[in-house]
Amino acid sequence: MDSIKGVKEPVESDVESFFSKAPPLKDCDKLFEKLKGFIDRVVRSSENGKPVRVVCVTSGGTTVPLEQRCVRYIDNFSSGNRGAASTEYFVKAGYAVIFLYRWGSCQPYCRYLPQDSFLDFFEIAEDSTIKGMCFCSMIILLMSESHDVVVKRSISEYRKAVEGGMLLKLPFTTIFEYLQILQMVALSMDCLKSLGMFYLAAAVSDFYVPWENMAKHKIQSAEGPLDMRLTQVPKMLSVMRKDWAPAAFCISFKLETDPDILLQKADTAMRKYGMHVVVANELATYKSEVTVVTRCGKTKVCSRAKDHDLEMELVDILVEQHSDYIKKFESGIK
Repeated sequence: MDSIKGVKEPVESDVESFFSKAPPLKDCDKLFEKLKGFIDRVVRSSENGKPVRVVCVTSGGTTVPLEQRCVRYIDNFSSGNRGAASTEYFVKAGYAVIFLYRWGSCQPYCRYLPQDSFLDFFEIAEDSTIKGMCFCSMIILLMSESHDVVVKRSISEYRKAVEGGMLLKLPFTTIFEYLQILQMVALSMDCLKSLGMFYLAAAVSDFYVPWENMAKHKIQSAEGPLDMRLTQVPKMLSVMRKDWAPAAFCISFKLETDPDILLQKADTAMRKYGMHVVVANELATYKSEVTVVTRCGKTKVCSRAKDHDLEMELVDILVEQHSDYIKKFESGIK
């Protein structure tokens, strides 16, 4: 593992306090068994031939509940498109993917499906009965238009990934769920050593309301202006590198609105948290260009055309860097 120089270690009590006071994860045992089964299958398949690499792709934004029985929450900007697209290209590159995603965000293999509401395919007849085509007919209609080839390919690739044991989807909504599941995934992937990768594209909340400080019920507007103090979310990246999965190859993302500080912040994040790569993107141009920041330098990646996925080239670069990392790890180079 690369040494992490000049890092101010997170206060362990803050991290422990976050997890000990977080609301219990629903269906935790079932989630663990599903995750364990997925990784066990990958390990078994690796033993029978070429080692299979595993990447955990995090995608979408976390919410910060303001009430225990949540009505209001603070959200993070993220459509999940980058994580969804990258998942497809990682699968194509031979990786098994654990897709940790925000409920309702963009999904792999669904990015090109028509966005039209199915209500457009129904109408109310004069006798008040509902008239419309059957579900299969709607799908055929959708596939008969310009998306025909793309939809068929997406269905085929999705089924192949899932049935071949190359894609596991785990949903989250809140910051509490996200970090608890991420910890579970990281600890489960530790056995993979350098074959494991983390592609941390999720937009993670920097501040939150501790569970014990939240109102139990809906906050009443009649009580007047809301005065609420937010607590800083403990930084988990260095904990992941040091304790959860120290041999894994780790990529984080840095988004800024000010281009003048973006690369500096990315470089600082890389060294502070021990990341192998930080992908820097500016809010105004994040769909068309990113900069891959490593200790060896900076590489700009741009979309070559409107219908070209930037993530295809980005994943190619990261797969190559992961390969180099594995070789160095296996030869004992720190």
